[in-house]
Amino acid sequence: MIGSDANAGSPGEVGRHPRPPGGDPLKTVAAPVLSLTDMVLNNRDGKDRIAPKHKPPWLRARVPGGEGYTRLKDNLTRHRLFTVCEEAGCPNMGECWARGVATIMILGDTCTRACGFCNVKTGRPPTLDRDEPARVAESIRLMHRAGGLRHLVITSVNRDELPDGGAGIWAQTIVRVKDACPGMSLEVLIPDFEGNWAALQMVIDARPHIINHNLETVRRMYPAVRPSAKFDRSLELLRRVKEQGLVAKTGVMVGIGERDREVLDLIDEVQSATRVSRQGVAGTCDVLTIGQYLQPTRNHLPVDRWVTPDEFALFKAEGLRRGFAVVESGPLVRSSYHADRQADVLAGVKRARAT
Repeated sequence: MIGSDANAGSPGEVGRHPRPPGGDPLKTVAAPVLSLTDMVLNNRDGKDRIAPKHKPPWLRARVPGGEGYTRLKDNLTRHRLFTVCEEAGCPNMGECWARGVATIMILGDTCTRACGFCNVKTGRPPTLDRDEPARVAESIRLMHRAGGLRHLVITSVNRDELPDGGAGIWAQTIVRVKDACPGMSLEVLIPDFEGNWAALQMVIDARPHIINHNLETVRRMYPAVRPSAKFDRSLELLRRVKEQGLVAKTGVMVGIGERDREVLDLIDEVQSATRVSRQGVAGTCDVLTIGQYLQPTRNHLPVDRWVTPDEFALFKAEGLRRGFAVVESGPLVRSSYHADRQADVLAGVKRARAT
């Protein structure tokens, strides 16, 4: 998930993310492993806050509204579904909900990791709800029929305390939702399961239309941005998805301390690492999303820069030129932006949706 902007620093947020004020995700890494620029990790002088940065005009989102938005919102509320759209304050929520696209989260609301950009609560999850797949599928079935839901994105927290990382619940949820809503396209945004490829295979075997796993940032910045993840492990996950004939998707944030050259290098590396040509399957990772990072709270990594629309246009052009079939690149782009269109074009669901 790409972080949302926030007023930062309330007692509730500090309790939810027990990092030192100002945030220092490198505290467990032997210094100096990397340098992110003076604007990133600029908290080592003991200050408890980061000077706010005024957002540029191109980051202003439209106020949500309209008949489609209201209908979907009412149904989400009625069925008590937790949406990442609302939790992350996604700027595209109004547009997506009006189009019948929503993102829900399974496996609880507590993540076992503490990434430097993410606003999801961290800790040890209290329980595992084994009835969740059936409840989610029934709720989605009702929303699909009455609420205009045409494309669903499912994501989850990391559940590293579980032997399969939650993959069993993932697979059951996918199968049940597909059975309940045959005319709806389904995308999943999955964790890395700590490199447990048998667990990943359970998700692949459930055959969602699109499997997304976000790299989030460039290789150099992983110790700060994704301290519990590995860049090469995530590349291998995407390769395995593509190898078995599914649509593979990934996404990154910019403006968190990376350099433009590193974004272009990442594009090349994803294409090279995910290229497959055997057993009748050929191609590379299909979809790339690129959006502006926004700091959720003062306890998260600060914004280093506001990437301009022209720079986003360059990233899109280069992503397409270097091999991606679809690139969504812009200041307000998030993982599920235009996800229904991607499913229509790349996963061949137009005919199923029409029936």
